[in-house]
Amino acid sequence: MKKFAATGLAVAITTVAALSTGASEAQAKKWYWSPGAAAAGGFVAGAVIGSALAAPRYAPPPAYVEPGPVYYGPPEPWTPAWYEYCSSKYRTFNPETGYYFYRPGRARFCQ
Repeated sequence: MKKFAATGLAVAITTVAALSTGASEAQAKKWYWSPGAAAAGGFVAGAVIGSALAAPRYAPPPAYVEPGPVYYGPPEPWTPAWYEYCSSKYRTFNPETGYYFYRPGRARFCQ
């Protein structure tokens, strides 16, 4: 949209510059400018707007999003990994019942 607006502005400036060059000699002397100055101004304005439109547009580099941490909980009960986990974590683990003693006389299921 901006490109079309800038192009329209450049066309309008060029048209005004072309029409103003047709001014009579008396009008040019009255305002202290010559038709060549208007044409030069239009050329400069067109060059500036044209170079602005032709400038390359660079997209920002894609943002790197670091993946979140992966948490591994204890394995599902009654699997071989669960037996290994509970046996290595609790010395009082009983593989037949799945419980371990955390205080004398108090048992808790290994999860």
